[in-house]
Amino acid sequence: MTKKDSNSKYYIHPEGWKFASIFFIASCFIYFILPIIAVLGLFLTIFTLCFFRNPKRKNPKIPNSIISSADGKVCLIDTACPPEETGLDSNEMLRICVFMNVFNVHINRSPISGVIKKIVYKEGSFFNASLDKASEKNERSSIIISNEKGTEVVVVQIAGLIARRILSFVSKNQDLHQGERYGLIRFGSRVDIYLPKNSKVNCKVGDKVIAGESILATLADMG
Repeated sequence: MTKKDSNSKYYIHPEGWKFASIFFIASCFIYFILPIIAVLGLFLTIFTLCFFRNPKRKNPKIPNSIISSADGKVCLIDTACPPEETGLDSNEMLRICVFMNVFNVHINRSPISGVIKKIVYKEGSFFNASLDKASEKNERSSIIISNEKGTEVVVVQIAGLIARRILSFVSKNQDLHQGERYGLIRFGSRVDIYLPKNSKVNCKVGDKVIAGESILATLADMG
């Protein structure tokens, strides 16, 4: 069943307004006691609104393309097994990892169009998300998406050193369009995308990528 991307109507995601309101109200009270500290509170208010910005993106709509699920920098390209809780951990897949710092947009988008076959969350640690061990040790949420040809892609949201909450906007058996918003991670994190090993990589480590627009790889044409 297809659901409308209800998150598309907000330029600032509702999660951001909750935090910004706390900082703003606190700043107003502190202003009468320590005006200098209140300035810091106003800065945090503005920073929070920027952090939760939710801009529109233009999907390139290129057949078999895998677009980035996150804004940030490609920090790792290798082969690895998806997390064991996905049930796909017996076969290695191509893995492309994108690290998001606190200044990046943290809304995550689907790399392909397809149906969500599985969503599984696992508690974990909070190591720096740029480290390789973060894929195994950190808190994470994995989503398996199957396209119309039956090709499965796994996207894993990984919490980081500061990020302490992963939010999902979707549910099992839901249809997703490529570039559609499916979740966010608060305050610095990483997204790992697992693809078939015969996919062609269109990026390199160090590349800055944009969620919903940048093409990370191309799936092999299975006919």
